[in-house]
Amino acid sequence: MTDMAEPSSVSELPITRTDWLPLALVPALALLALPFIGSPSSWVTLTVAGLAMGMMIFLMASGLTLVFGLMDIINFGHGVFISLGAYATLLVLGPLAAWGQADSVALNLTLLGLCIVAAMAVTGIVGAVFERVIVRPVYGSHLKQILVTMGGLIVAEQAIHAIWGASPIPIQLPETLRGAFVLGDIVMERFRVVAVGIGLLVFIAMQLVLNRTRLGLLIRAGVENPEMVEALGYRIRRLFVSVFVAGSALAGLGGVMWAFYRQTLTASMGMEVMVLVFIVIIIGGLGSVGGCFVGSILVALVANYVGFLAPKLALISNILVMALVLIWRPQGLFPVARR
Repeated sequence: MTDMAEPSSVSELPITRTDWLPLALVPALALLALPFIGSPSSWVTLTVAGLAMGMMIFLMASGLTLVFGLMDIINFGHGVFISLGAYATLLVLGPLAAWGQADSVALNLTLLGLCIVAAMAVTGIVGAVFERVIVRPVYGSHLKQILVTMGGLIVAEQAIHAIWGASPIPIQLPETLRGAFVLGDIVMERFRVVAVGIGLLVFIAMQLVLNRTRLGLLIRAGVENPEMVEALGYRIRRLFVSVFVAGSALAGLGGVMWAFYRQTLTASMGMEVMVLVFIVIIIGGLGSVGGCFVGSILVALVANYVGFLAPKLALISNILVMALVLIWRPQGLFPVARR
């Protein structure tokens, strides 16, 4: 009797290979900048500051790239969730002002954590309403999405003015997050170090949820074949609503970090960074969380290095980075297959 043919081995299945070349851009850029800056201490200070700024940009952009990549929705109203998250810090800073003035790392970090929780809760709830009232009627039409989300942005900004007033509101960093760590000639602002840590935690959490959990599998499957997911008994609409709420909450988190960095609240603060957010998303590849992460760090480092070496070119450095990346890879660093 002849042996039955063995089934195809697992090794014959398609294997997704990691594209390491875009990942090498960040360390290559940092090393390339070192001889131009000259002083190693200045280089470390600029690099840490750039990493922190990159993390804050990533926190603000990650929600938008998540919504666009998984739901194919262009949300021009994303900036209002950044502003709303920033203003939500007042809900915590008001009653717990003494915690921010205490010389206690535990109390200060707890205060920051409560601000983040409050901001994500508020923006998540508003995001659910925004999706139901404004976005859901225009699924599948990018032009209508741009128009109605811009309208929603204007209405929401005016609502912020009505609730908190039109004048800028100053806020202060918690006591132990002010100042800097000084190691010899190296100066690293404490808040920037915290921002790097929070950004890394959010990026790792997003990657784990999307690639290592059942929820992430269902969401990605729903993007590729929603009919099959529905046939298996899952409510694809609820999954997509949860993605939009998560994206709004992440914008709120970014708003908290941006508020403490600026130490001033304005209703338009979210819209002011939207150009930078879209540049990062385009550089990274539309819908790519990993590309958004790398693009954010790349843009921030270039801005810091160029601002130190040639301040007059700092304002256009982001556009130059985007142009060079798109010439090299027109679909971004990590292109995502579209539906």
